[in-house]
Formats: sequence, structure tokens, C-alpha cells
Amino acid sequence: MKGFSRFILFTILGWKLENDFPKDIKKYVVIAAPHTSWIDFPIAILSRMASGVMINFIGKNALFKGLFGFFFRVLGGTPVDRTQSNNLVDAIVDIFNSKEEFRLGLSPEGTRKKVDAWKTGFYYIAKGANVPIVMATLDFKHKKVKISEPYYTTNDKEKDFNYFYAFYKNVQGKNPELF
Repeated sequence: MKGFSRFILFTILGWKLENDFPKDIKKYVVIAAPHTSWIDFPIAILSRMASGVMINFIGKNALFKGLFGFFFRVLGGTPVDRTQSNNLVDAIVDIFNSKEEFRLGLSPEGTRKKVDAWKTGFYYIAKGANVPIVMATLDFKHKKVKISEPYYTTNDKEKDFNYFYAFYKNVQGKNPELF
């Protein structure tokens, strides 16, 4: 599957991969931005498969109904109920703590729409599970998947977020006006 994914992503679609997901670290949070189109998901899945590293994801319950539900679960997805005020951060920290190997991909924007501020759940998940954050982006302008080195959070949230924002500074999503 890795070779097939690489063929589609690199040869057919013309994307390039800058860096790769860490293979020697068994647990981390991947934040992917900008998330401005439904196209981000298949490109991200192809990138993950081309790298050979399993990265799980969460999605709204509605995506996991019927045949699509089976498909998304096979791809590594887990449904979440966003209508209830459950403590999702603690639940995901528990998942990290219960597994030998777990990598979770999230969009810090939480939606494909333009947002004024990122959600902070990914940050508190990484801190609570004591795992690094790996930043990933799909730069549609240059058709490049960029992946950062692992970043361990500090006790200075503002400094950490400035570091994250700097990574995404000159990146163009599929719909640039939404980022």
C-alpha cells in the first residue's frame, strides 16, 4: 500500500514530501493546518500511507454512519460526539496512556471554515500525555507536504503557539481565504 500511495501522491498528483513523520517515536500528536477543503483529507491519508506511519484521527459522529463509517474506521478514525460537553482531552490522554504506540492527527482549527483562533485541545492532549507535537501542512501553492521535527511543549503556552504559527506562516491551503 505504501508504494501505491507514493505513486498516486508523487507521480500522479505531483506532490512532494519535505521531511517525514518520525518513525522512532511511538507516540505524538500531529497538528495539520491549514484545513480549508475536503481535499485535505485524502491528500493527508495518502501522505500518511506514503510515509508508512499509522496516524489515527478523530471526526464528528456523522462521518461514521453506514458504509462511510466502516471506511473511516479502517483508515484509523474514531467518532466523537461534539454535541455533548464531555472531556475529550482527558479521554484522548487516557488513550495515549493505554497504548504502546499511538499517533493522533488533529486540525487545530477544528473546522474548514476561517477561524479567529485555534482550538487548544491538541496542546493539552500533548501536555497531558507527555508527548511531542509534530506539525504537518499541505502547501497547495507548492504542492508540498511539510512535516516538522517533533516539538516538546514548554511551560510557556504563548511561546509554544508562536512556534507553531511560525511553521505555518507562508503556507497556502486549497482555499487560502479561509486561513
